[in-house]
Amino acid sequence: MTMQVFQVPSPGAEDVVVATTGPDEGAVFTGTEDGAIWRVSHDGARIAKVADTGGRPLGIELDLDGRLLVCDARRGLLRVDPSTGAIEAVADRVDGVPMVFCNNAAIASDGTVWFSDSSVHFGIDRWKDDFVQDTRTGRLLRLGPDGEVEVVLDGLAFANGVALAADESYVAVAETGARTVVRRWLTGARAGERDFLVTDLPGYPDNIARGSDGLVWVTIASPRDPVVEVLQRAPLPVRRAVTRIPEALQPKPKRTVRAQAYDDTGRLVHDVDVPGAGYHMVTGVREHDGRVWLGSLHEPAIAVVDL
Repeated sequence: MTMQVFQVPSPGAEDVVVATTGPDEGAVFTGTEDGAIWRVSHDGARIAKVADTGGRPLGIELDLDGRLLVCDARRGLLRVDPSTGAIEAVADRVDGVPMVFCNNAAIASDGTVWFSDSSVHFGIDRWKDDFVQDTRTGRLLRLGPDGEVEVVLDGLAFANGVALAADESYVAVAETGARTVVRRWLTGARAGERDFLVTDLPGYPDNIARGSDGLVWVTIASPRDPVVEVLQRAPLPVRRAVTRIPEALQPKPKRTVRAQAYDDTGRLVHDVDVPGAGYHMVTGVREHDGRVWLGSLHEPAIAVVDL
């Protein structure tokens, strides 16, 4: 399996979304750690900065009106017009309290936005603290068409990627710290119930997304680390102490390029694993017409793999 890598001018192209209609059809959008939103042509030949959020864009989606819905870790939910660069603040508080770590989203056909807030204690600059301390304060939130934000699920182990089923019968949210994808049923006899789409993932999931194939694609940002999981079960003073030691001595994500796809029964359909690639820490994924686009929290580039 071969992979193409397209450089962008700044590091941290964390997520990706593919425009399927309109003047940008076929282009890929991503956001980087300097706050920029970039448009990359399907062949990587043309790259343009379309906006600057002034924060740290993470998850990125196409809204129903063709604008970008951006989960900005510092500013909350934003809408960005890629044709003008105009930015509209959508939501940055829950029950009057500012969000700390807005992360990823999915948009329903009626405009409802399902999105994650990874932690109520630690922002993006201290994501490792939440991960190792295992605070389990992540939340799945719902922004309704009326503009109100409500908590749908809480107690999540670093809530991360969000995806809707093709028929919108459930919404799924990745728990990075627990290596699971949690599902909340929205319609049918099980509406309101919570279960798992998949458990015991081979590593730590980051963003997830429903592909054009109807499958839920899950990034594996780093393989399972037994040391980290021992630390997560240690007494709280030990977990806190680990996050205060020098960065060079802390556990580090392993270099890997991997994403998996699951059907609605939780059956593994695709396992995209590119060993030895000059790319690492895949945190964003988007399948479109048989191509799997990837983003990375650290790389100054996006990548694409043909299935």
